[in-house]
Amino acid sequence: MTAALSGRLGLKPRELVAIVGAGGKSTILHALGRELSEAGARVVLTTTTMLAEGQATEPVCWSDLPAEVEARLAPGIPLFVAAGRVPSKVTGPSPTAVDRIFTETGADYVIVEADGAKHRSIKAPAEHEPVIPAAATTVIVTVGMDAIGRPVALVAHRPERVAALAEVTVDDILTVEHAAAVVRDPEGGLKGVPAGARAVVVLTKAGGDRRVHATALARLLRSEERIERVALLDGR
Repeated sequence: MTAALSGRLGLKPRELVAIVGAGGKSTILHALGRELSEAGARVVLTTTTMLAEGQATEPVCWSDLPAEVEARLAPGIPLFVAAGRVPSKVTGPSPTAVDRIFTETGADYVIVEADGAKHRSIKAPAEHEPVIPAAATTVIVTVGMDAIGRPVALVAHRPERVAALAEVTVDDILTVEHAAAVVRDPEGGLKGVPAGARAVVVLTKAGGDRRVHATALARLLRSEERIERVALLDGR
C-alpha cells in the first residue's frame, strides 16, 4: 500500500470517506487511517455494517456520541468507533450517527467501511446495501483484480446480482468488460453514492500478471462521467 494513497485518491483536507465493493475494503480503511494519522490528522475509523473483531484496532471508542468521540480524538493514531459486539464481530454506528460524528466533532477524516463482501473480490449490492452515510464526501468502490478470468460464482458476493448486471450466468468467466458493467451500474458499484459525493474506484491486487487487465478495466471506468478517478493498487 503506497504512502501516497490519500493523494492518489484525491482526498481533500477534511472528508467523510465511505468504502464499498469487494476485494480490499478493510485494507484500504486501515491504510488510510495510518497514513492520515501519521501526517498529523485526527482520524476516525468505523463501519456501518460489521467487521471481524481483530479489525477493530486499538484504541476503540465504544460510543458513537460525538462528545465522547471528540474526547478520545488525538492526532497520530486512528480512533476506531464501535457500537457493540456480536459473536466474533464488531458492529458499527448507524449512518446517521456517522454523519453526526463528522459534522459535530473535530475529526479531520471519518473513514467508514460501508459494505460487506464475505472476502469475495467483486459484488453487486442487495436492496439494503450499501450503507453509505448521507454526508459522505468521497465514496471508494473497490474491485479485486483476482476476480478476472474466473467464474462469477467463485469470485462474486451476491453472484446472481453480479451476473444480472453483466448479462451473463453465474457459471460464465468474468471478463474486464463484465466487471466494468457491474462497477459503473447505478445498481452496482455506484449504488447509493450521494449526489454531492465524489466516486473513486480502486482496483486492488493489480500487480504482476493482473496489471494488463487492471489497466484495461481502468480505461473503461475512466470513460464513466460519474467516476472521478481510478487507482490501481498492487498486492495479493
